[in-house]
Amino acid sequence: MTLDSIFSISDLEKPLARFWQLSGQKIRLLEDSFDTKDGAPVFTEQGRYVTRGWTEWTQGFQFGSALLQFDATGDTDFLEIGRKNTVQKMAPHLTHIGVHDHGFNNVSTYGNLLRLINEGKIEGSEWEIEFYKLALKVTGAVQATRWTVIPSGGFIYSFNGPHSLFVDTIRSCRALVVSHQLGHVLQTENDRRISLIQRAIQHILATVRFSIFYGKGRDRYDVAGRTAHEIIFNTNDGNYRCPNSQQGYTGFSTWTRGLAWAICGLGETLEILDQLSEADYSAVISKKDLISELSKAAIATSEFYLANTPTDGIPYWDTGAPNLHKMGDYLNRPSDPYNSFEPVDSSAACITAQGLIRIGNWLKTSDPERAEKYKNAGIQIAGALFSEPYLSTNESHQGLILHSIYHQPNGWDYVPESGKVAHGESSMWGDYHARELALLVQRMMKNEPYYSYLNCVPV
Repeated sequence: MTLDSIFSISDLEKPLARFWQLSGQKIRLLEDSFDTKDGAPVFTEQGRYVTRGWTEWTQGFQFGSALLQFDATGDTDFLEIGRKNTVQKMAPHLTHIGVHDHGFNNVSTYGNLLRLINEGKIEGSEWEIEFYKLALKVTGAVQATRWTVIPSGGFIYSFNGPHSLFVDTIRSCRALVVSHQLGHVLQTENDRRISLIQRAIQHILATVRFSIFYGKGRDRYDVAGRTAHEIIFNTNDGNYRCPNSQQGYTGFSTWTRGLAWAICGLGETLEILDQLSEADYSAVISKKDLISELSKAAIATSEFYLANTPTDGIPYWDTGAPNLHKMGDYLNRPSDPYNSFEPVDSSAACITAQGLIRIGNWLKTSDPERAEKYKNAGIQIAGALFSEPYLSTNESHQGLILHSIYHQPNGWDYVPESGKVAHGESSMWGDYHARELALLVQRMMKNEPYYSYLNCVPV
């Protein structure tokens, strides 16, 4: 990626206004036309959101988007869309024992509603507040039951089974953190009480130690900062076996959305550590050592992203995608979503930009030069996403951010023309995280209270 020393956060003022205008149109369009009885909207085909029966992990992004829209614009119609649908339709996701995505679905909905109340943006009755709190307590405990023990601790296993650690889940740990901060625990047989924050920290550490590489020679493809989508463990003894990938090209290349989840999850975790009591997790690791491990991982992954992304900050779907070599010097020019060889993934950029800004904000006292670099990179990526060809301006297209990829190996993404790669479509996670990014930037630009998911817990 090439950093532009002239571009600044103030340059996003007009793009943000246009972004939120288009965002509202897309939310209304989806609300008026999509029947959730068929499942959750996942990604678009020819501009219309469709379902994909793999796991139900995107419903919270749909309704959470409306809540973010209200937060940014003050339009109460979107508050009602988000609140009504959360109350009426999200309950099954609270007790869904088959997914590792509770932080995505439920912190994006119940969490945003409770956050808006705590921030004084909306009023909430005592029982409404307790309802949201109870939902968040439950979802964290349910996610924490998906537990595999390994010699160094444990991890929340993916929908593939107890052998499988997904890099994605580092960001979904927010469900356990919120539940713990609300005073909850997981109770199992014989009334054993399990600390949710300790499980969250253990999972984050497993991700940092196994899913992220540091150039130490773990294998021939151990490049500092790269990530593996999936890590396989032997469930008999808990030992590490190998990297793997579900949605990337291989376990020995870097699926850029997995890299994005790591960057975003690390940024969010680092900036909330001062709000957590060290005594609650000191049995796992000290705060000093935790910061050391997380900051090392955050810097490694951020540097890898910046070094392996085209000049505008929008990455191709996998850094080892087999046809990238046919594109020549593709890293030294802007991304090309209309090329004939490999698709870009704008959703990875939406997720990463927020993470870079958060890591930059966290580093501002310890490493101000790097902090400014990361923050400016995130802001610059936002500028690319909030303009064409990535911003969806077609009034009939239900998606907000174009050129998102779901599952390139499975061939699930719509290819509009022969001889070109999949392009021109949106994803529910990409659209939601673009809105989170926009809200974060807007609050920073206007010197408003800092946007953090943990604002849903009263201080």
